[in-house]
Amino acid sequence: LLADPYVRYVEPDAPLHVDATSNDPYYTSGSLWGMLGDGMSPSNVYGTGAAEAWAGGWTGSRSVVVAVVDTGIQIAHPDLAANVWTNPWETAGNGRDDDKNGYIDDMNGWDFQLNDAVVYHGGCCQGNGKPFEYHGTHVAGTIGGVGGNGIGVAGVNWKVSILSGRFLDGTTGTGDSADAVKAIDYVIDMKKRHGLNVVAMNNSWSGDVFGQTLLDAINRAGDAGIIFVASAGNLSTNNDATPNYPTSYQCTTRFDTKAPRGWDCIVSVAAIDSAGQLASFSSYGPTSVDLGAPGVQILSTMPSSTGGTTYGFLDGTSMATPHVTGAIALCASVNPTMTAQQIRAALMDTTVATASLTGKVVTGGRLDVGFGTGYQEYE
Repeated sequence: LLADPYVRYVEPDAPLHVDATSNDPYYTSGSLWGMLGDGMSPSNVYGTGAAEAWAGGWTGSRSVVVAVVDTGIQIAHPDLAANVWTNPWETAGNGRDDDKNGYIDDMNGWDFQLNDAVVYHGGCCQGNGKPFEYHGTHVAGTIGGVGGNGIGVAGVNWKVSILSGRFLDGTTGTGDSADAVKAIDYVIDMKKRHGLNVVAMNNSWSGDVFGQTLLDAINRAGDAGIIFVASAGNLSTNNDATPNYPTSYQCTTRFDTKAPRGWDCIVSVAAIDSAGQLASFSSYGPTSVDLGAPGVQILSTMPSSTGGTTYGFLDGTSMATPHVTGAIALCASVNPTMTAQQIRAALMDTTVATASLTGKVVTGGRLDVGFGTGYQEYE
């Protein structure tokens, strides 16, 4: 082209993108340390670097669905409502199972504990002063609190679709494995029946009893290409020596054929604090826990009995886990062609080596959502 006398110059058609910066007050104040990175202001080297992804224009997509298998979620919370999944194959309030999945009016998911379509049972307060359904609501805010709206917090994804699989009691935080299996199978069925783009389930809960039924359900999720993200537990123990489930399961055998899958569909998460130390309460496991993520003094959405914008701090591997689930959803929004296996490999390969996690988790490192040298190699 340059040899043509009528051509003045030739240059590449450079890609452009928005530079997104959160204006959410708890981010700008530095309170969301888990979203920060070392190259941003405010900054924290031990944060996930989600803000670096946002600055690169990656803020998520509502075409990506994650399931929160937990207590209920306050779906009307002003910092969550826009990111709550709505079932497009169901008609609200008509008393019919429009999509023929066995659940009537399941507009935002299902309550497998009380067996109804209500995924949020509001009220205040428990004996410890926390509102009902606080746990699932807090988890949802870390995954997908609406960003850039000038209020409250921002999740790892500013845009995502969050499906509620409620099976834990919103008051006690307890439930049983049979209901957990129903929730998992519901999510799998929605993906297989309708092609719903579910990429991950967040499972911030645990128990000490091995159950083949639950493991089979997790393997069915793996068969469907859904990553099962699990909290390591808050027992300060080595899960290699004293198993804690579901984090100690291995999702490596296909349920449909019983053949080896070739990859493990479970990602298990330990908690670190803002100084990069393994949290004193966090369980760990050199072969059973995969990576660390922020899990101490995590600020996120909380239910409000008045419907206002309420937020609160919580500690736990329950809080570390949704950072990882959020990262998986963000990665899927960047490159929708990536398989679950590829996303998991990207997640593991891009961790940042962390001294406190050496010999404590499989990768020896912590979550890194920044896209500079990480997930882009998989695009």
